[in-house]
Formats: sequence, C-alpha cells, structure tokens
Amino acid sequence: MKRLYTLLIGLLCCFSLQAMDETSVAGLFPIANQGRQVWNFNPEWRFHLGDAPGAEAVAYNDRNWEVVSTPHCVKLEPSEASGCRNYQGVAWYRKHFVAPANNLEVYFEAIMGKQWVYVNGKLAQEHFGGYLPIMIDLNRFGIKKGDKCVIAVKADNSNDKTYPPGKPQYQLDFAYHGGIYRDVWLIAKNQVYITNAIKRNQQAGGGIFVHYEHISEQSAGVLVNTELFNAGKATKTVILENTILDAAGKVIKKMTNKVVLQPNSAQTTYQQTTVKRPQLWSPERPYLYRLVTRVKEGKQVLDGGMTKIGIRSFEFKGKEGFWLNGKRYRQFVGANRHQDFAYVGNAVPNSQQWRDVLRLKNAGFNLIRTAHYPQDPSFMDACDELGIFIIVATPGWQFFGKDPKFEPRVLQNTRDIIRRDRNHPCVLMWEPILNETPFKEDFSLKSLQITKEEYPYPYRPVAAADVHSKGVRDNYDVVYGWPGDDEKADAPRQNILTREFGENVDDWYAHNALNRASRSWGEQAMLTQAFSLANSASEMHRTTGLFLGGCLWHPFDHQRGYHPDPYFGGIYDAFRQTKYAYYMFAAQRNAREAGNEPMVYIANEMTQFSDSNVVVFSNCDSVRLTTFDGAHVTTLPVTHPVDKAYNAPVVFKHAWDFWEARELSYKQKSPHKVNMIAEGIIDGKVVCSTKKMPSRRSNHLRLYVDTMGKNLVADGSDFVVVVAEVIDDSGHVRRPAKEYVRFTVTGEGEIIDDGTINANPRLVEWGSAPMLLRSTRKAGKIHIHAEVQFPGTNAPTPADLDIESVPYTGTFCMIPQQAPIKKVQTAATMQYTGEQFTEEQKAQMLKEVQDQQADFGITK
Repeated sequence: MKRLYTLLIGLLCCFSLQAMDETSVAGLFPIANQGRQVWNFNPEWRFHLGDAPGAEAVAYNDRNWEVVSTPHCVKLEPSEASGCRNYQGVAWYRKHFVAPANNLEVYFEAIMGKQWVYVNGKLAQEHFGGYLPIMIDLNRFGIKKGDKCVIAVKADNSNDKTYPPGKPQYQLDFAYHGGIYRDVWLIAKNQVYITNAIKRNQQAGGGIFVHYEHISEQSAGVLVNTELFNAGKATKTVILENTILDAAGKVIKKMTNKVVLQPNSAQTTYQQTTVKRPQLWSPERPYLYRLVTRVKEGKQVLDGGMTKIGIRSFEFKGKEGFWLNGKRYRQFVGANRHQDFAYVGNAVPNSQQWRDVLRLKNAGFNLIRTAHYPQDPSFMDACDELGIFIIVATPGWQFFGKDPKFEPRVLQNTRDIIRRDRNHPCVLMWEPILNETPFKEDFSLKSLQITKEEYPYPYRPVAAADVHSKGVRDNYDVVYGWPGDDEKADAPRQNILTREFGENVDDWYAHNALNRASRSWGEQAMLTQAFSLANSASEMHRTTGLFLGGCLWHPFDHQRGYHPDPYFGGIYDAFRQTKYAYYMFAAQRNAREAGNEPMVYIANEMTQFSDSNVVVFSNCDSVRLTTFDGAHVTTLPVTHPVDKAYNAPVVFKHAWDFWEARELSYKQKSPHKVNMIAEGIIDGKVVCSTKKMPSRRSNHLRLYVDTMGKNLVADGSDFVVVVAEVIDDSGHVRRPAKEYVRFTVTGEGEIIDDGTINANPRLVEWGSAPMLLRSTRKAGKIHIHAEVQFPGTNAPTPADLDIESVPYTGTFCMIPQQAPIKKVQTAATMQYTGEQFTEEQKAQMLKEVQDQQADFGITK
C-alpha cells in the first residue's frame, strides 16, 4: 500500500501536458522519442529572504515561507532602483518533490552570486558566479524513483572580490539582482548519455560540438563531435545517429556510427558530412538547420536532442573589412544588452528574452555585445533564430581581484562560456578579458589562448578586447577602438570595432548627459537624446577597411550600482516602451531590402510646448510633410551626411505653429484641420504615411498588451507588459496627462506587485502607465480593468481588456499544494544589507570610479 501511495504521489508530482515547448534545456531542444526525460522544475519553490540557519535540513519547517516560481527575483524593486537599493545578502529556496525517475540531475541555468546547494540536508555543491549553469547529480545521494527529496539553495548576492565580476556593487555600473533568476530543470538520463561540456571540463570537449569547414555557396563540411558516457558497470555497444534536417523537416544528411563504451568511461565520436548548396546563415536571412542526435541500443533510444545550427563563414580581413559567407559585409550598428527588467531585476522569462532580441532587431541592430556577462540561453537561441550576431563577454567591469582565487575563476568562466555557447551561429566574437579593466599582459594572453583552445577549428569566433589593454594590440583578432583610429600613425593592424558608442559622460558624479533622457521627461528631452544618438550613430557608418562600426550603450534603461539614477540612455525604457531614439535607429533599416518596410515617424506631439521645428525619421528617399489640413506642404530629402546607408533625421523648419493651430481650433471651430501628415517617398512614389493630431482633453483609458507575437504562457513564470494609455475622444494619446492608474486583474493572471514598489496604482508618464501581468499555471481568460485612482464625472473613463493565456506544453515537477500557503511579503521589510559608508567614504568611492574611467580613456 505504501509503495502504491508513493507511485501515486510521483504521478501527481510530474504531470505532463502534451509535448514540451521548443525551449532548449542544457543546450538541447526536445525531440520526440528523446531518451532523456525533462521536467520543468520552476514551480513551488519555498522562499525566505534573509538567512535561515539550519534551512538545509530535510525536517526544517518552511510552511510559512512564501511559495514562488522561478525565474525569481529575491525582492521586487521600484522601476527606478539604482544606487544599491536592491537587496544584497542571503536568501533561501527549498523545493519538495518525489523523484519521478532514476538517474536525475537538477540543472540550474544560473543563480546570482555564490550558492550552496543541498540535497536532503547534505551539501551537494558550492558554486561561485552568477551567470553560468550549476548541475547537481542526485545519484550521488542515492535518490531513486519514488523517493521524497528536498533541494535547498542558499544564495548570496553580496559583494565578493573572489570571483567575477568581483567589483563591489557600490562602485559597479550594474546591479547584482539576486535569486534563482533563470530556469531550473530536472533531467533524467539513462546509463548511457550525452555528456555536458561544462560538467565534463575537457578542453574543446564534452557534449556535442558542431563546427564547419570549406563553406561556400556550393557546399559546406559539417563536423559533429559527440561525447557519450557509460555510467554502468558493463560494456555497452550503441549506435550514435546524427541527422541534419532542413527548416521544413526534410532529412538532408544522416551520420551513423557504432560506439563501444567501456564501463564508467566516456568516448568522443567524430562524424562529418557535406551539405550541398547550403542555405547560409546571416542576420538578413537566419536560416537554421536542425541536427537531431539519438543514441540507440537496439530499438531503444537512450538519449538525444536537437541542436539548431547555422552554416556560415566569416573572416576579418583587415583593410578589406569583414566578410560573411564569402562576401564583404556591411557596417555593424549594434547594441549592448544588460539583462534586467523593471520590477523583477534579472528574473526575465524566456518570452521576454526573445522579445528583447526582436526589439533590437526591429531597431535595425545587427550585432549585440553582452554587457558584461553571458546572457540567458533563450536569449542566445533567439539571436540564432531572429538573426543578430553576438559578442559574448566574460563577467567584469573595471576590476581585477587581488585574491589568488580571482584570476583562475575568471579564466574558468571564459572556458565555460565558450563550452556553453560554441554551437550558436550567432556568436561572432568572444570577449575573454574584463571590460575596461587594467590587467597584466600575462592574463590577456592566457585569456586569448583559451579562445583558441576551446574552439580550435575553422571559422573560430574571434577574440576582441580594448586596443590599449596590455597584450591586445599585438595578439588579439579584433580590437575595440574609435572611428579615426584607423587613420592614426600607430593604427592597429586588426579590424576595429567601437564596443560602446552614444554615451556622453560629463562626469561620474553628476551624470548629466545629452544622450540620457527618461521617457517621463517628455518631448524635448527625448528629441535631444535622439539627435545626440544620431550624431554618434553616424560615426558608426564611417566605415573604412579597418573600422567596422560599433554597439550602442545602451538600448534599454537599466539599474546601476554606484549611482542613484538608472541609466536613462536607452531607446526603450525599463518596461520596453519606446522613446524617439528608437525610431531614429529604425529609420536606418534599408527600405529597399527584403524584410525591411518603408517607415516614417513624426517626432512632434503638437502640444503647446512642442518645438516649432518638426522632426521626422524615415528610411525613404524623401519625406513630404503636410500641415494644417493642406495649408502647408513641404518635401525634403532624407540626407546622408556620412554614407548612403545612414539616414539623417529630417527637420522641417517652423512647421508647427501653436498660434495657427489655436486660430483653426479655437476661433474657426475646425479642430480637425490641426494635423500633420508625413509621407515617405521612394523613386517618386508614396510608399508609407502617418498622420498626427494634437490630443485634446483626457477622456478615456485604453489598454494594450505588448506580446510582440508571443502569447502569455500559463507556466506560472511568464509575464507580459500591459500598458494603459490616456487618450482623447479620437484615440490620440494625451502625452501631458498626469494621472494614477489602478489596475485590477481577475482570472488566470496576477499583477507583479508586493505593495512596496509603486506598481499599482502606477503614475502616468508620457501618456502611459505600464503593468507587468504574470500568468498562473492554468491556461484561461484574464480580465484586465484599468481606472484612474480618483474617478469622477469628468475623469477619464475606465478601460477593460480580455486576453487568454495559452497552455504550457511541457511537464512540471512539483507536489501540488494541499492548501494555499500565505505569501509573506518579506520584501516590504527587508532592506539593502550591504556595507554602509560615511558621506566622506562615498565621495571617495565616486572619485575612484571617476578616476578609473578617466585613466582608461572612456568617453563612450
């Protein structure tokens, strides 16, 4: 009877909902008849903010702990939470479950800081670093199918100089948002399985390694190294099958080998084939093949999975520029990317990772530099799918630790980053040194050598570093520098890329700069930002042979450690709402290329405070602006002051006149005549147009959900941004509106808020108020209601919107709760627990940051 009860609990623990979503797990996408089993381990973690001595013990009483789903942030934060206002310190997680199979492994994609992971009260692993996977083998603890188990995690995101980035947050350019902030998976393997490259820790080995040779439009060599491990006590003879399918699922090539595996040993099999007339991957056409791997014993599949691969060749040819797939490629206009989001810090679900890549793609970027650490696996997958090159950086910013543990941990981080990301076609460069950090030449050369050792094959992603760092000029493949560096007498021999453009640093105390504009500051501030970034972006188009372009700092507003203001230089805010600068960058997309639409955008709100000059962003040949219902018509060319690929903002002088608008609206009673129409013209034909009118009184609220084509998934972790706009009776957004909007959600969703972060009610800024809506684990309808906080007869009328979440199609592993457990809002009482300083000490630390920046010659 007890055995039957245990099996029943096991079935409840891991209930399946059809096939898994196409999300990669430990580097492999799921396939039918996969061999290994994968469970979503995100739900039903019990969480405590602060230390809890003894919480690793199985019998520890955690009944009053909050129940959360990962990805999870230890403390929700206001949308402006820079300056070390985020929690730093210890937090605990505990998860109860019944083992659904034998040979289990818990796979954490990342936990911030340093961690101690316990299995049934015993320390399984101590780990240092917040950006790479942690794998816990439950076999070591005798866990068998049907056994009850408790996983406990003690996470600590406080300052620690022994592992990268190492720099204390109070002097850091970004924040250590704590928690189990990426996905957690439970994986069951058979005794023969495909290894994990990070866990195996073998140079250029472990797992599946796909690389290429002799790539052309006629053919391409595809080589696959696959390491298998036999954990059993007897010799095993298996069949390794690797099949290449095209995007439509048609089999292109199949490679099959017999492999004899000795007991408790690993063996790598090397396979190769030729793909005729390959579809080559590029940002403009990101074609992905599918490599399906299966390990078979007779008819039984023991292990397997799918790797998305892109066949592409690239070469940096010095004065001849960058060549992709045998042809000289255009300039790089890219962006850096920090991973944090409003309220939730780093705890960003896979859907938002994908949306961020699409947002950057829509802005016309073709390169992303990770700032300043490896990103979420789903972000990398999205770069492959949507077509953006990426530079993957090792964690660091202006710091080299003196502790003897620091350097080896940095170097190991770099190896593990390459092992995790080496199969992604989007990876163009590794950045193996510590960003903006003075270091020894010996470290520089060791870091470079790692990139060669871990990827010793043709079409190796190159190593990039700052040109003035020791050992870089004479040894690295690509150097970071500035437009004009190629014209100097001591010009480097390598190609040059600007790692961070657009940032105008005045000084590191005040942080007043033209490129920084909070969306809430309005039209003039965002126009100033757009023109500042337009000037910087134009320099990226001054490409020569050596100079190739650069990456914007930074497209999303994000939190900082050392400064009380967030970084407001984004072309999106922290909720991913656009600013004017977004449209300036989007206007750089070539309208004559497939996949790029002609666009025209009027950056003028026609308010009493709007500038008389009307700015239009467009990628057309020319723009015709018609104002006041045809009273004035002007056509201006889209100029190219640097290169025909760069489209400068079009400025119509004195096109907006408040007094003329008042004459039409107030005196002539013809408000409908107060309008602007911008038309984009290519080859003499109007190909796009937009119309703008001034908003009148605030009459209504309007709701929309920023899905960008991805539905809200009912997995308990996914979220979307819901935006309430204040509009007039014709639907025009009233930008100067000042209201508080209160949201109410019923059905299968909840507002991300704990009552401490000013999330609900939310202040209207620039005409809108955003809210984060999280799914439950039950798919269904969600009703969203928005109203102003103080309703009245003449207040804007409320808005309602119904959406529906879609079922999660994977498999959860959890024990359903017998009764709801009260959510304890510890976030309201817990404060920053880092070091405290006097005003004199703070001033000295700011001076140190400023001096470091000045010494390094950083002007961005």
